[in-house]
Amino acid sequence: MSKITEYQDLVLATISATLLFLLLVVFVILYVMFYRKTKQRHGLEKAQMQSYYQQELLQTQLEIQEQTLKTISQEIHDNIGQMLSLAKLNLAMADEIAKPPLQDKISDSYKLVSKAIQDLRDLSRSLNTDYVSEMGLHRSIEYELEMIRKTGVMQTEIKVDGQPKRIDKQKELILFRIVQESLNNIIKHAKAKNLIVTLNYLQSAVYLSIRDDGQGVDLSLLNDNNNSGFGLGIRNMHNRAKLIGAEFNMKSSVGTGTEVTIRLPNE
Repeated sequence: MSKITEYQDLVLATISATLLFLLLVVFVILYVMFYRKTKQRHGLEKAQMQSYYQQELLQTQLEIQEQTLKTISQEIHDNIGQMLSLAKLNLAMADEIAKPPLQDKISDSYKLVSKAIQDLRDLSRSLNTDYVSEMGLHRSIEYELEMIRKTGVMQTEIKVDGQPKRIDKQKELILFRIVQESLNNIIKHAKAKNLIVTLNYLQSAVYLSIRDDGQGVDLSLLNDNNNSGFGLGIRNMHNRAKLIGAEFNMKSSVGTGTEVTIRLPNE
């Protein structure tokens, strides 16, 4: 075999080895890219499934809560309210035959029972899902604020901008429950004198604001693992807003009051 032939064979072997190596490198690169893409897709699918699971779980919890509230509402209306009405009737009859000193006590008791009946009716309406759906978001919030104002705890006001319109009943109910949670937090913790709720019906979204002039709160405590009980209501509001695709924000600092805002995009 001549040297030229040997040289050609060597060159051919070198080229073949180089091509084989390049093919191997390309194969490895493609495999790594495919693996990463598959892993990324699986991770995305896992995250989506987890998010879907969390939404379904929250939806189930909310449905159970609403059914429980509805049952309590019916119990208040049908049983407790009826018993108090009978007690009120008995007091009215006793007042007619009682002597003057006892009449005053019976009269006072009659007024207390009457107020208890009215308060229970208000509570029953507030808890009843069907009633909230019938009234709509604006009137339901207005009704809640009126009940707070009657207690004398603080002054309340509702402002409505834009043209009020009905939205999806489930979203409307969840928004109302967020408002209730916020109002409950204000009553319990804020020590506020004034409370203002603003409803702004924009073309692109419904904007809701709940603002008080209370003592405020240090929101950094939400990240403190040693305060696991702190902010449960806030997290509940955030989760409910997320469930209906709404943006939830809260601004507060010690001594400056608190403002909760929710923005629900129009469908």
